[in-house]
Amino acid sequence: MVRGILYIILSGISFFVVNFFVKMLGNPSNPIIPNLQKYPAHELVFFRSVVSFSISAAIIKYRGLSLLGNNRRWLFLRGTAGMVALTLFFFTLHKLPLAIASTLQYLSPIFTVLIASRLFGESVSRIQYLSSLIAFIGVAFIGMNGMAGGFSGHGTDVIWMLLGVVSAVLSGVAYNAISKLKETEEPINIVVYFPMLALPITGLWCLFDFTVPQGIEWLILLTIGVFTQIAQVLMTWAFMSANTAVIAPFQYIGAIYALLSGWFIFDERLEIASISGVCLVVFGVILGTIFRNKANEKQAIVVSEDVQTEILS
Repeated sequence: MVRGILYIILSGISFFVVNFFVKMLGNPSNPIIPNLQKYPAHELVFFRSVVSFSISAAIIKYRGLSLLGNNRRWLFLRGTAGMVALTLFFFTLHKLPLAIASTLQYLSPIFTVLIASRLFGESVSRIQYLSSLIAFIGVAFIGMNGMAGGFSGHGTDVIWMLLGVVSAVLSGVAYNAISKLKETEEPINIVVYFPMLALPITGLWCLFDFTVPQGIEWLILLTIGVFTQIAQVLMTWAFMSANTAVIAPFQYIGAIYALLSGWFIFDERLEIASISGVCLVVFGVILGTIFRNKANEKQAIVVSEDVQTEILS
């Protein structure tokens, strides 16, 4: 259990490193690293995909697997939803305070459950509906602050906040696709579809709006790609090492990292309404995650007892 908690905390730190550098390259006027160029979000997705595809394709070749996998329709859905979700998330990191953009992405587990209830007929408890309501009240608190004057003095920021919610919805679609694929595909095949689809699309987009990296920017772009891969591996190890209900709450420590770094490094001063909204979203998502996994454990115990009864009879 301790090992699983350590993995998920390190995964959260790795994701924070990625978000931090994406934020930095989208707002180069910050004096942490001087004279950085400004990069569009789709170019950051492109460079991230180059690194991820190179690592994943090498592993697939080494293991002698098929690059295209088996259930290609669901793999395509997972890759497309994930690609659009990440691109929108990177845009929100550029346009919104780091804590707000990161918190909106944490809505994805809520949408994962709601989509699964429609797609696969999974039951949703009253507690889960309550947790969803709490999270969305948190979003409303954040949105009211945006409409009241914006997070940077511009009311249009609320539009980017809504796109952040769309990103979380598409992440929920991608996670459900992964659930559908886990019995027919190798994990590395699921991972590789994201960069495999993102590379040609974002590569073509970059032809119209491309910033040529210079100096230390190459290292920052490489760091974004490598730490994304590290974060995904550590998260997988975490959920394989311990009970999900124990691990999941530690996943949202990243919201604290984002809030503190946004405040002290990027000078993003959030009002009480926004801070309250962040807290409500994180609390709602953690509450829903814990009760969802407790319900799954209870169902597994019931199934196991039924099987034992049939064997004994």
